[in-house]
Amino acid sequence: MATTSLPRFGIWALVHGSRAALQDPDEPYDASWARNKALVLEAEQLGYDSVLVAQHTINPHDASLDQLEAWTASAALAALTSRIEIIAAIKPYLYHPVVLAKMAQQIEHISGGRFAINLVNAWNRPELERAGIGFPEHDERYAYGREWIAVVDALLRGETLNHQGDHFRIDDYALRPADPFRARPRIYVGGESEPARSLVAAHGDVWFINGQPYDDVARLIGDVSARTRRAGQAPLRFGLSAFVIARPTQAEADAHLAHLFALAELDKPLRERQKANIDPNVVMIQTFAQSARVGSNGGTAAGLVGDYDTVAQRIAEFHRAGIELFMLQFQPFEADMRVFAQEVAPRVRRLLAD
Repeated sequence: MATTSLPRFGIWALVHGSRAALQDPDEPYDASWARNKALVLEAEQLGYDSVLVAQHTINPHDASLDQLEAWTASAALAALTSRIEIIAAIKPYLYHPVVLAKMAQQIEHISGGRFAINLVNAWNRPELERAGIGFPEHDERYAYGREWIAVVDALLRGETLNHQGDHFRIDDYALRPADPFRARPRIYVGGESEPARSLVAAHGDVWFINGQPYDDVARLIGDVSARTRRAGQAPLRFGLSAFVIARPTQAEADAHLAHLFALAELDKPLRERQKANIDPNVVMIQTFAQSARVGSNGGTAAGLVGDYDTVAQRIAEFHRAGIELFMLQFQPFEADMRVFAQEVAPRVRRLLAD
């Protein structure tokens, strides 16, 4: 599936600190609001198109560490920025869909039509269990999420909703004022299991694919592109998460990757403890186990490690296969974010303009 428009580039907010290794002397752990505000404001100035604010109520690596709250932070970012798209992740069990739809509608108004939802169906067991919410099995979470997003979708469109489902009973409900900028905020969906693919085909605007090799990404795009959409829906678009290491030479990029692998070894005891908290049926976790990588959500498995020209060429190849938005991670984040904007993004645009 080819796409003709130029790609968009986004960044992951540092909601729980560094993305590759937590014990990095060149990037001390910092998940504060102050750092994230400065990061997003600079990303907007550098020309980045989107920021993804992942949602956790407690830190998924170590509960004693800081964790940025996604929705209050997104509302604040909406007021402080003027161009960048703000994508807030949401785990359906944490909010009733009527409440969440109203929150999303409000941030859409604050941002002037730049807000989006990223629906994820949770993998971190303690976050839900310790709150007394419970952690249903994988497919049950997706069934709940599918009904949940159907309610949110209708309310965000300004519909008056009467809904009787397995999980929600909603009677003659409408949210006002309706969205004056578009039909509703954009809906991104993550997850690669069969229930996730079915959900994104039915309700998503953009499917977020975790970082992985080109051939695997192309197969995923082909599978979901072939699925039936609801009447009147625009064609599904695709995003890719990836950790970028771009340097003047391949040798310098490889050396930095080796450096990050060494730092990540320091986090190994923490990662081992974390495994007990993760649902083993999550396809993301199964995919990650197949490759050595640094970074979250697939990280360097997408292969964006190399000299500036090589990284640009690989991004162009992914884009020609159908990836429209690249959601990027770096470490050290701020420094490498600048390098990418100055050295790699212009190369990508030149390659795709030829």
